[in-house]
Amino acid sequence: MRKLTMAELNRATVADFKSTPKSPVVLVLDNVRSLHNVGAVFRTADAFALEKIWLCGITGRPPQREITKTALGSEESVSWEYAATTVEAVMALKQAGYTVAAVEQTTGSTSLVQFRPALGQPLALVLGNEVFGVDDEVLALCDAAVEIPQFGTKHSLNVSVAAGVVLWDVLNKLGQFEQSRDE
Repeated sequence: MRKLTMAELNRATVADFKSTPKSPVVLVLDNVRSLHNVGAVFRTADAFALEKIWLCGITGRPPQREITKTALGSEESVSWEYAATTVEAVMALKQAGYTVAAVEQTTGSTSLVQFRPALGQPLALVLGNEVFGVDDEVLALCDAAVEIPQFGTKHSLNVSVAAGVVLWDVLNKLGQFEQSRDE
């Protein structure tokens, strides 16, 4: 076994990436305060070829050095949009036909293990502020809440880590990885 070289990885250029089909999932960052977290989410969104990221409220927007440091250029490849409030973004997504799910621990949340995204239905996942989580006003607009099972004492993950965990699981359930293997 050996590591693959950059040439063997056959990475797409930004232009090629922009023209490739995207996963039917968008992320909504609800007042995420850390620019490093924003950059890490961009990088994850690039890895999974997401349609878009919505950056809302106080969430930082490119170009910013701290975002670029962790995004490693993915802020150039992944489409993003800014909304002054997360409510505004969620309302726009719902009007466009998205199912909106908060990644949050709530009284009515569904374990990620049991969560089944609808095939053929675009999905928006809302990730909340590092301290306060998804805003209550935003939660009230969501169609569902998805909770990552955890067994330690903290019962929380870094927002960028939570994004990666949920995206991998959701895209796996949507069959995205089988499609990429068949290409």
